[in-house]
Amino acid sequence: MRAAKASETKDTRVKIVGVHGINQEFRGSYTIHDQWLPALKDGLDRVGATLESDNEFRCAFYGDLFRGSPKSGTGIPNYDASDIDSDWEKELLEQWWEEAAKVEDDIKGPSERSREKARAPRSVQNALIALSGSEFFGCVAEKIVIFFLKQIRGYLHDQDLRKQIRHRVAKEIDQDTRVLVGHSLGSIVCYETLCEHPEWPVKVLVTLGSPLGIKRLIFDRLQPSPHADSGLGHWPGSVEKWVNIADAGDIVALEKQLNPLFDGLIEDKLVYNGSAAHDATHYFTAAETGEAIKLGLID
Repeated sequence: MRAAKASETKDTRVKIVGVHGINQEFRGSYTIHDQWLPALKDGLDRVGATLESDNEFRCAFYGDLFRGSPKSGTGIPNYDASDIDSDWEKELLEQWWEEAAKVEDDIKGPSERSREKARAPRSVQNALIALSGSEFFGCVAEKIVIFFLKQIRGYLHDQDLRKQIRHRVAKEIDQDTRVLVGHSLGSIVCYETLCEHPEWPVKVLVTLGSPLGIKRLIFDRLQPSPHADSGLGHWPGSVEKWVNIADAGDIVALEKQLNPLFDGLIEDKLVYNGSAAHDATHYFTAAETGEAIKLGLID
């Protein structure tokens, strides 16, 4: 567990640790903390709770591991459809596309379900065109959508990277940490790190906009793997309460109901985040998130 920094007093109690998701490579723990802290406090305020000190909240950071280097010229390679080079990437891209078509009237979904390899390049290109023009992705360039996709795949398929990211979270946990909040990919990181450390004092897990429930692509690739007999995912370590919060229009959180998938009781809650369905600060300001975090602040 984490040792206190010299700048922190001995009375500092880090009760809440937040873990970010994708597309944070040019930020850091302090910049994310400054963005998330006011939103977290607003969420707590909505349920009549407060932090005793702003130092009770800290953010773990791993985005720099995706940043790239000067040799690459830019942090984001000039990806195009030909760089979607694995069945895993093609399937998740198609699922995002289908979900976007469900929640946005202007997005046309796949006209057919063929998975024949001969049609794959066309399907990939159509999916990229649809998603890059979607309200959810904010009309970003195709290469950005691919970059997001590859960050998720990188965590799940690169075991060295997976280990480094989980280590970043472990460094921020101390003897007073009671709540772990994971947004997007961060929810997968939180889940796996908690499973790895059942000795931790963390009592409440809050997952926001989580892709944990995506079968085959994510759920079945979790560490530890789901139970062979029941097919259910393991309960995350020392956690006593797990609250999963999703916006109905959140494309990343394809499966909004996690409770049926894991060995234990998960409280699944839907919130409305407006046009920014996946935005972490919108999730934090929700009363449902405040109520979940409040559970870990009660001694």
